[in-house]
Amino acid sequence: MAGLDPENWTNIRAAGHRMLDDLFDGMEAVGQGPVWQPMPDDIRQSFKEGLPDTGTSLEDLYARFRRTIVPYGNGNTHPGFMGWVHGAGTPVGMLAEMLAGGLNANCGGRDHAAVEVEREVIRWALEMVGMPVDGSGCLVTGSSMANFISVITASRAKMPELRNRGVSGPRMVGYAATTAHGCLPRAFDLAGFGSDSLRRVPVTAEHQMDIRALREMIVADMAAGHTPFMIAGTAGTVDCGAVDDLEAVYAVAREFDLWFHVDAAFGALACLSPTYAPLLAGIGKADSLAFDFHKWAQVPYDAGCVLVRDRTLHAAAFTQSLDYLKREERGLAGNAPWFCDFGPDLSRGFRALKVWMTLGHYGAHRMGQMVDDCCAVARHLRDRIEATEGLTLLAPVTLNIVCFGVDALSDAEVSELVQDLHESGIAAPSTTRIHGRLAIRAAIVNHRTTSRDVDRMLDGVIALCGQRVG
Repeated sequence: MAGLDPENWTNIRAAGHRMLDDLFDGMEAVGQGPVWQPMPDDIRQSFKEGLPDTGTSLEDLYARFRRTIVPYGNGNTHPGFMGWVHGAGTPVGMLAEMLAGGLNANCGGRDHAAVEVEREVIRWALEMVGMPVDGSGCLVTGSSMANFISVITASRAKMPELRNRGVSGPRMVGYAATTAHGCLPRAFDLAGFGSDSLRRVPVTAEHQMDIRALREMIVADMAAGHTPFMIAGTAGTVDCGAVDDLEAVYAVAREFDLWFHVDAAFGALACLSPTYAPLLAGIGKADSLAFDFHKWAQVPYDAGCVLVRDRTLHAAAFTQSLDYLKREERGLAGNAPWFCDFGPDLSRGFRALKVWMTLGHYGAHRMGQMVDDCCAVARHLRDRIEATEGLTLLAPVTLNIVCFGVDALSDAEVSELVQDLHESGIAAPSTTRIHGRLAIRAAIVNHRTTSRDVDRMLDGVIALCGQRVG
């Protein structure tokens, strides 16, 4: 038998239709059953059997998938999932993933339709946040990679010789609020500057970067002989959803001739909401921007995005001239620049199709309404917390994240309570620390989550607290 295609296409076609029907059935009933349940030890152990020497029938593999994988997922498709910041996906995105898998396109470059789809998605993203549509960008695994690409691009824009000579000479430093995501100091680490070269700027009572402190830190670093090169503002902090004063951050960046970056991992989608877009004023002035379509835009994982205002500076940070990747004027090796010119990845999947089909199907207006709906659910939860004795709202609700404390419990007991809540299957919030206190954190990112779901979560918290304190 030559190749790996099936001998009987009728059988695999029938199996594929059955799988698709099962997926739709599961998605239609996604709110039923527990949000999450722990995986039994015997099932966990079954994934340690070693490399198979001989093949297994597709029917048996699918039966194992149904028995050992489906019931023990992350839970982020369920409306009771409120932990961290995870999108929930859509039926349209699921179908797009299937179509992309069938095409098996490598979007590192060359002249084919999938590259044009990604180019259109990047133009849509630039338009969404108000950056010039002749800028550049590419789809990546997530905001961690998008922020890393932005740090590399910003540093090479400041000091182009870094590409050849490496990091040496005066220390290069950047700035972000203490509430900025941990992927930013990691990006500084991976880029060779060291995580301490990302200066952590104090925040105000509103959890925004302190602009006065930012300016003072830049002046001090310059006096010490260091080379500041970028400031990273945040549009939607990971802990409580605060948005830095991006106009003020931009003004400081221009004052000191620094690169203005914005980490808008989930907050970028608020640009589509007439209600919440004003909170992000100044985001369109960014030199680079990182965000995720797989968060609030509900595209299936993974689908991160980096945008850069100046495509020439972006390409200058990554383009390589290699004999075996020579660009031509025509033929399959044409259509430069390629997406491998804008990031470290040469092999790249067709992520753009699921973004293109999701935004194309639902449209900007409906996506903006979805953002409004999530924020309305968060405000409902905020109001219930403020009206409930023994619960304390620990941070302002700027967008869709609600952080609250349980007054009768210690931090250790709050942690245990959240774990109990997860194992109950009722809901899955996460935790964070606000002003030194452990908070229960509910992020309303799932388009399926309603006020009924957050009420059920809060009722579960109250009931579990009652069990602990009698």
